[in-house]
Amino acid sequence: MTRHEPDRSRVQRALTSDDPSTRLQAALFAGTHPGILPAEVLIERCAVEPDFFARDTLSWALTRYDRAVTLDRLLAELGSAIPQARSQALHTLSKIGDKRAWGAVAGFVRDPDDEIARAAWRAAAALVPDGEQGRLAGSLVTQLGRGSSDLQRSLSRALVALGAAAEPAVAGARNHRDQRVRAHAIATERLLRDPDEQFAAALAEANRILALRGAPTVPEAADADR
Repeated sequence: MTRHEPDRSRVQRALTSDDPSTRLQAALFAGTHPGILPAEVLIERCAVEPDFFARDTLSWALTRYDRAVTLDRLLAELGSAIPQARSQALHTLSKIGDKRAWGAVAGFVRDPDDEIARAAWRAAAALVPDGEQGRLAGSLVTQLGRGSSDLQRSLSRALVALGAAAEPAVAGARNHRDQRVRAHAIATERLLRDPDEQFAAALAEANRILALRGAPTVPEAADADR
């Protein structure tokens, strides 16, 4: 028995504890001592871990492992039948930052599952190769207007991460037939100009602009007196 086996057994048991704090500490220990558990154990736990903080720490722990060990296993996880497994694999790939994952990640930016799509937007923006930013922006703008304000903020931030390359695609969406898409495009343009602006404020201003555009014309005073 090697000296790591007792620790390995305790950490692996702790990852499945009923106490989320214990699971968080186990994930932190695994990242602090990369290799004490096989990468597969951490990846499998990502698929089912219910606590956000423990799950995010599992992803961090995987970034501490050798990419030669984790990359192919995470790419394989994108084919899992478990939605959380796919979304967390995308999230972890974005943290690892290996652009060899770009092709696989880009295929999820229109996924019907909101959390998978959100993770794919962030990952794609982080991993996009030079010269592909405009094409990625063209795919991302097809999702403008989708979902809650929180989901829309995530998409806008992914587009902002692409910088000037996203501007033509976003500008083209300003005239979309769907007002939600138009408002989201205008809000995103504001963030492209000022990334520090709050998304909620940018979206409120976009909706105000659209409401004014649709308001009836007020006659001039001279015409009203006739």
